[in-house]
Amino acid sequence: MDDGWLVYCEEPSEPSFPVPPGAVDAHCHVFGPGDRFPYAPERRYTPADAPKERLWELRDFLGFERNVIVQASCHGTDNRALVDALESSDGRARGVAAVTSSVGDDELEAMHRSGVRGVRFNFVSRLADPPDPAVIRTIAERIRGLGWHIVVYFEAGDLPGLYELLLSLPAPLVIDHMGRPDTSLDPEGPRFGRLLRLMGERPDAWCKVSCPERLSTVGPPGYDDVVPFARAVVESFPDRVLWGSDWPHPNMRSHMPDDGELVDFAGGIAATGTLRTKLFVDNPRRLYWPEEC
Repeated sequence: MDDGWLVYCEEPSEPSFPVPPGAVDAHCHVFGPGDRFPYAPERRYTPADAPKERLWELRDFLGFERNVIVQASCHGTDNRALVDALESSDGRARGVAAVTSSVGDDELEAMHRSGVRGVRFNFVSRLADPPDPAVIRTIAERIRGLGWHIVVYFEAGDLPGLYELLLSLPAPLVIDHMGRPDTSLDPEGPRFGRLLRLMGERPDAWCKVSCPERLSTVGPPGYDDVVPFARAVVESFPDRVLWGSDWPHPNMRSHMPDDGELVDFAGGIAATGTLRTKLFVDNPRRLYWPEEC
């Protein structure tokens, strides 16, 4: 286990792009603090503590109103830090948990009351052991009655082997970070086209156009090589796209992104006011706060 990761930007710039009123940061994390919420013994990395209080500060500074907090592999299936943040958010946060097949119905219902609305599975082998497809199907069946969805994190090269599984899951599907496309390739080429085809075949599939800092080979501030990929998803599926900061950006070595620049990137991939309102406000609220829609 290598703990030499960069620490999140403590003084981000103010975005030049003002997000629409009611905007939701639909993919972020809370880590620790480790003395209260210990990291999983089996983790592949140890992040810097990034408690809920810092997330709320960033939310307000960037102009967002709400958050969707996603359980990351460093906490394993111990969702206590996530649930604690949700319960202290005054209803302004929803969550995506990590569970195993042994999770009880009472535990799922308790997490639902706290604000959890999905379960995440991580197929990126350097971060976690690949999950069992049979377990994913079983959990998808169990959470469907709660109105939850399945979130999947994978790399572009994994999609051919996962395609039929993802197509068949009996719960809505959310794809993290555009399936991590290879941004050196043609965004109109067959490899990225496979992701767009999956989105087209599943009318209940959503995609996060997030994490340019992980996908770009040219880097900040504009992450220009990621823009055409993100725009393709936004323009093809405007009612099923989400954006999130990925704060506090675990596992970053090349550079630590400025969260203000990430908001500006997001404003640039949605070309009209209508698309921006869908991306930042309407879509995440419909998925995570459907009772308000």
